Amino acid sequence: KLNIGVDIIQHGVEGLVYLLTESSKLMISEVDFQDSIDVLGFSDELNKSLLQLYLDNRKEIRSILGELAPRLPSYHSLEWRLDVQLASRSLRQQIKPAVTMKLHLNQNEDQTAQVLQTDPATLLHLIQQLEQALGEMKMNHCRRIVRNMK
Repeated sequence: KLNIGVDIIQHGVEGLVYLLTESSKLMISEVDFQDSIDVLGFSDELNKSLLQLYLDNRKEIRSILGELAPRLPSYHSLEWRLDVQLASRSLRQQIKPAVTMKLHLNQNEDQTAQVLQTDPATLLHLIQQLEQALGEMKMNHCRRIVRNMK
C-alpha cells in the first residue's frame, strides 16, 4: 500500500526501537529526548507523538530490559591459604609457595564456590593489572563513558 520497500520499513522500525531503548536505558529527560529527535528532521506533530510514546512507555521498557539482562554471579566471600613446599625427596632445599583461594559466589539465590590456585608472582601481576584498570577508570574519558552507560 505504501509503495515502500521492506528494507526501508525494517530499518525504520529498528531505528525507532533503538531510539526508545537507548533513551529508556539512559532515562533522558523530555528536553534531551526532544533535542535528540529534532535533528532527525521529522515534523513537529511526529516529534510530539514520539515524545509522548517515549514518556508513556519508558518505565515499561526499562523493566523489560532489566528482565532481559544476564544475571551474573556476585561476590559473597573469599577464603585463602598460603602453602609452601620446603623440600621433597629429590630436592632437599626448595621453596615453592602457592596461594589457594576459594571464591564463594551468589547466583540466583544459589551459592557456588570456585577453587583457584596460583603462585605469588602471578597473583602480584594480577593485582597490578587490576590496580591499573582502577586507575584508568578515574580518567575523564572513562568517567564519561560510564556515565553514559548508566
